[in-house]
Formats: sequence, C-alpha cells, structure tokens
Amino acid sequence: MSITPLAYPYEIGQDEAGFFLLSFPGVPEAHTDGGSREEAEANALDCLLAALGAYIVLRRDIPRPSDVKRGHGRAVLPPLVAAKLALYQAMRQEGVTQVELARRIGRDQKDVRRLHDLDHRSHIGLVEDALAQLGRRLVVSVETAA
Repeated sequence: MSITPLAYPYEIGQDEAGFFLLSFPGVPEAHTDGGSREEAEANALDCLLAALGAYIVLRRDIPRPSDVKRGHGRAVLPPLVAAKLALYQAMRQEGVTQVELARRIGRDQKDVRRLHDLDHRSHIGLVEDALAQLGRRLVVSVETAA
C-alpha cells in the first residue's frame, strides 16, 4: 500500500538581515523567504509546487515529507496536485510510459502529459481513471482545519 502525502512540513529561520527563510527538510530544492514570517509562509506552497514540478520534469522520485515537528508549519498540497503526484509516482513504480498510459485509458498522449503538469486544471476523474489502470485507487480524507 502506498499513501501519497498531502502535507510537507517546513522550517522558518531568520538571517542577519532580518529576512525570514523558509525551507522544506524533505525537499531541499524548495526554499523561499520573506520580509516577515507571514510573507515567507504565504510563499511556501508556491515554492513547494515549483520544486515538486521540477522533480517530474527531471524524472525523479517525489520525496516523501519528513515528520512534522512541534512548532513547524506545513504546506498542504491541493487534492488535485496530490492525485497527480500519486499518478506520476505510480507510473514510475510500474515502469509505465505516458504513451502506454494513454493507450490504456484511450486518450491522447497530450492528455497524459497534462496530468503531469501540476499547474494544469485536469479533471480529477481522468486522474482517477489513470490511477485505476495502474492498480491504484484515489481516496480522499477530510480533517478539521487548524
């Protein structure tokens, strides 16, 4: 069983100049800053998505988030992004190419390519169909907002 993480913890520190530096321990390529803690936190999700998108472009495994430590924040991935990352990782694990997945789901290869684009507003049903072709099932969970 493989569960795709929906939240990545981050750490915030302050440099000598007073800037707040935000980084993700599990994703070393994801880091940003801000003139205030709030500004750095407002940039957190965008910087994380850019880094995870680069993992796809570079054909690397998606890193699993580290454990959340007390006092650390976390960036929660949008459900569609989490589903796309799960699909990408499942394709890597199964050795299935975009061309092969397109054939299996009866779609054009460009449709599968868009499923790897974290900025594209793909239909969740198509992601779900693609996951099913790889022996995976999409499960949604809801938690109380903190």
